[in-house]
Amino acid sequence: MSRVAATLALLAWCSLALPASPPKHHRNFVACPIVRDTSTVPCWLAEHEGETYFLTIQTDVSAPVNPPWLGHKVLVEGTISDEPRICGGIVLKPVALSVIQELDGSCNTMLPAEERYNLTFEPPRPPGPSKGRLAFGDPTTKPAIGQTSSVVELGYEFDSLVMFRHAQPLQRIFEHARQSGATKVKITGVRAATLLSNGQLMQEQANIGQRRAEQVADLLRGAGLDNLQYEVSWRDETKRASGTEDAALRRVLVVVSR
Repeated sequence: MSRVAATLALLAWCSLALPASPPKHHRNFVACPIVRDTSTVPCWLAEHEGETYFLTIQTDVSAPVNPPWLGHKVLVEGTISDEPRICGGIVLKPVALSVIQELDGSCNTMLPAEERYNLTFEPPRPPGPSKGRLAFGDPTTKPAIGQTSSVVELGYEFDSLVMFRHAQPLQRIFEHARQSGATKVKITGVRAATLLSNGQLMQEQANIGQRRAEQVADLLRGAGLDNLQYEVSWRDETKRASGTEDAALRRVLVVVSR
């Protein structure tokens, strides 16, 4: 093989082996979150490559997007929106936030309220307990009782297991299995990765797919679904990371059937 042919072959191999460049209208990065006070509700921001991005407002754990934590870095995965800046930051919508569990004492920035950054919209609900309006909202499709099978997908934060928001879809799985006379439950846990905006690939723990699947199976058995046939498996989809919808790959698929 000539030197030119060998070089072309090497370049072709590299193009297959390395992840593609992340899309320019997406922002996937890890940074310290910043909380800014306002006259209504605090807002959360993050800085990346000299720019400030708006993440979410302060709300409770029942909201679709949970705020990050001070003292921890956060993985931000979002699409740049054409909405006006909020709290001085470019709006990412949709956005997925994953708290990095390791403590980081440098993540402690709190900014005072400034009139120019007051929010121009109302928080999603009044301060105080949600009284169930958000806490019991179920984003999953509710299967009709009587159909032969039901598929529910549980989404996860990076490297995480079951969280508060999973309570309702798990309850739906339980109710459907009981009322439809189901005999089988197939649970598949998925491990994924995120292609960061700087081109680096951030992979979840090697056994996270297995842990997710087994935890869901244990929770369903513990809730009383111990007379069904369980098929528990897991797979690795880290190679599918593209920088666009990587957060959606972190999931558990549950199929209930007769």
